[in-house]
Order: sequence, then C-alpha cells, then structure tokens
Amino acid sequence: MVHLRQADLYNRLLRALDPEDFAVLQPALRPEDMLLRQMLIAPHTRIDTVYFVESGIVSVTNDGASGRVEIGLIGREGLVGASPILLGDDRTPYTHFVQAAGHMLSVDAQVLLGLAEARPAMRRLFLRYIHTHFAQTAQTAFANARGNTGTRLARWLLMYHDRSAGDVVTVTQEFMSLMLGVERPGVTQALRVLERDGLVRTHRGLVRIVDRDGLLRLVGDSYGTAEAEYDRLIGGPTAPTD
Repeated sequence: MVHLRQADLYNRLLRALDPEDFAVLQPALRPEDMLLRQMLIAPHTRIDTVYFVESGIVSVTNDGASGRVEIGLIGREGLVGASPILLGDDRTPYTHFVQAAGHMLSVDAQVLLGLAEARPAMRRLFLRYIHTHFAQTAQTAFANARGNTGTRLARWLLMYHDRSAGDVVTVTQEFMSLMLGVERPGVTQALRVLERDGLVRTHRGLVRIVDRDGLLRLVGDSYGTAEAEYDRLIGGPTAPTD
C-alpha cells in the first residue's frame, strides 16, 4: 500500500477534503499513470473505477454517427466518473479518455460511493464538484451557440491552460477541430488570427499561450462562470506548497 500525504497531492478535490475524510479515503487510492488516448470510461458501460486526476487532462465527449464533439474537460480540479456514481447510476452515455498524459489516483467506484454516503462532508464536497462540472457543460453550450470559431477556440485554450503546468498546449490542429466540432481550416484560420493579435504562438503540434489576459478579453462571458463556481464552492490551493 502506498501512503499518500494529502498536502503533497495536486488534485484540488482531495486537498479540499476534511483531513479525517481524507484519512478514511487514502487507503483506497491507487496511483496510476494516465496514458495518452487511454479510455477511462466507455459509454453505456458499467463504471467500476473512478479517477482523481493529479496531472494531465481528460476529455468528456459525445460520440455519435456524425462524429465526436467534446462537451467537457477534467483536470486536477476533478473526479472522472463522479456524476453517475454519486447520483445513483453506474454508467454514462459519454466517453472519457485521456487528452493529455499525466498521473491519477484510482479508486473502486463502490468504495467511494460507500464512503461518501457514510460521510456527509465528503459527499457534499463531491456533489459541489458535480455542480461545477454541470456549469462547465452549460457554459460550453452557451459558447457554442453564441461564439464563433475564434472565441470557442480561445475558450478551449484557456480551459486547457487552467489544467496545465505551463503555458504550452501540446495538441494538433486536427485534434482541436475534432474537439470543437469544426472543420480544420476553420481552426487554422482562427489560430492565425490569435497569433496575429499576439495572444498565442504556434508551432507544429503545440500552441503557446502568450497573452492570457487578451484571451480572456476575447472570450468575454463565454468563460469564467464554471470557474467562479468552483472557487466559490470548493476553492483551495491549486498545488502543494513547501
């Protein structure tokens, strides 16, 4: 068994737990690598394991006959598989796969559910996280309805940046077009405009965030609601301190 110290973890939910709640959960946590393109949860399949992300990013996508579109992102702020398990179900219609490799702490879904049902403060914290994730999904719908490709891309870059350790987004234009549900030429043109305006710098397979404040001004009210809800309901430091 690996002994994990709460203060050493990067996952913001685990860091926000009451120390007594964390002590009860800690023995059930298993450190694992999170591999690029790894399928964590398949749609319409029983969820046996859920995951606290320590580093890296997980995409939540709706996969249909017309293609795949991203509807959510989960990083070190979150728990993959939280909504169905803690809301009384054992599956989801959505795919959860690793978009950026990293590390995670896995736990048996029924073990987590049992602990959450027995410990009200733990359950309340996790339900608050589910609320913030629903807010993110709603904000994505708003951005898709009201924004053009440029503002939607800028919002996606901000969300990726929130969940990254640095300023570099390692992703191809083809993948960005897939996640946004737009044609690749539209993404290429939008990136050129962002680079022309000094907001990003592009290289093959990566985008460097140069002016985050400029991106924030560009996206306006299509970004920030879910993030503000997270800070209000959960908050806490984003990384261990020495």
